[in-house]
Parts: sequence; structure tokens; C-alpha cells
Amino acid sequence: MNYFVAPDSIVRKIWGKDDTILFIFAGASAEFALNKAVDWLYFTGKLPSDPLGRLFSTVSYARQIIFADYDQALFAINKITSIHQAVEQKRAAQIPDWAYRDVLFMLIDYSIRSFELLERKLTPEEKEDIFDVFYRVGSGMGISGLPTNFHSWQQMREEHIQEHLLASAFTVDLYRQYKKHLGTIRFFILKQAQILVVPQRVNKLLRLGNTPIFASVIITYKFLRFLKVENYLKNMLLPEAYKPQIAALNTA
Repeated sequence: MNYFVAPDSIVRKIWGKDDTILFIFAGASAEFALNKAVDWLYFTGKLPSDPLGRLFSTVSYARQIIFADYDQALFAINKITSIHQAVEQKRAAQIPDWAYRDVLFMLIDYSIRSFELLERKLTPEEKEDIFDVFYRVGSGMGISGLPTNFHSWQQMREEHIQEHLLASAFTVDLYRQYKKHLGTIRFFILKQAQILVVPQRVNKLLRLGNTPIFASVIITYKFLRFLKVENYLKNMLLPEAYKPQIAALNTA
């Protein structure tokens, strides 16, 4: 069978474990709140009314592409494009290409950061593999101005972080919604996870702090995972409504 992402790709390993995806989710939730184009996500009303569901939707589409055969992956990519086009028609405006690139760049960056936090350092070849997968997703969506290799992506990613992030009223409201939907304790855990994975500029704009209280907890978690009893901890921490969805993420 012809796959969009090779069965032995590191991308499948990264996106086949729920804990790695949850850290990708944590990083993306931080950066979404700062993106200058976040008003597009507010336009439909779906993000503020269900921020966790909206972010899980993004994760779900990414996984459909990563684990599907080639034709199914192209179908998912085309569906994402059509959804965005429908929103553009309703607003009578066009989502800027840099906003599309920002989301794509987040998926690349937090895939790397999350895996290296929980597993090991990636090789240059593995990082190129990650870049290539999401480059082909972006190319399939018709996103212009994409970098053509990992090195170029690193430079453009840094430029985007410096130019396209802003703490705004949307940022404040979105974090208010995170707290509302997660509860005080889980919201605190989310921010601790964000400290561990987000770039320094994201941390600074969100004022998350530079003391990751949970840094030592990660070591304990890795040990629990080695003993295959980490699910007990996850079940205590995860929102009840999302436990089935999160459990279904384990495919690696």
C-alpha cells in the first residue's frame, strides 16, 4: 500500500503516542493564543466556545494524514483546505499565507520539542523527515512561500516567532477559556507543560515563568512509562470528557 507517510517514519512514532501529542497540544495552545491571526479562529466562534475541542480537531486532521494511505491523506488535506475556504467566503476576506505557514511551522516545531522532551534527541535526518512530511501537507494545501529544507525552515520559523506573535485581548480571553474548560489544577498543569516546550519568546509574551516546576516530574513520568503504569497518572490528570479521544491516540 502507498502511504503519505512511510510506516517507518519518525513522524508516525511521534504522532502515535498520546503523551507526545499532549505536549504538542500544550505548545500549540500557547502559540495559538498569541498569533496575530487568531481573530480568524474567533470568527467562527468555535475556538472560544470549545478551545480544547478546536485544538483536538487540528490534531485529529494531522493524524488522519499521517496514518492514512496516500489517497485518504490527500482527501483529508483537501477537506482542510475547503473548510478554510468556506470560512474565508463567510468573512469575505482571505486568511494570510503566513498564518497558514505559522500553523504548519508549529506542528513541525512542537513535534520535535515534545519528542525530545519525552524520548531522546532527534537526528538531523529525522528532523528532515519531520519537515518533509509537513512540507508536503502545506504544499498540498497550496500554501505559498514554504521553505524547502529543514535549515531554511529554522530560519523562517524564528522570523515568524519574532514577527507574528502578540499578546492581545484575544490572548487573555483564550487563556480564560482554557481555565474555564480545564479547571484550576489542570490549567496549572497545562501552563507547566507549556513552559517545558514553548520557545523563549512565547514564554516571555505569556509570562509563563522560567522555573519549570514539572521538570523533575518528567523524569518520574518516564520511569512510570518504563513500568507501563503511566496511565494511572494520566487518568487522574486528564479531563473526563476527553479521555476516550486521548486513549485513541496511541497507535505506535
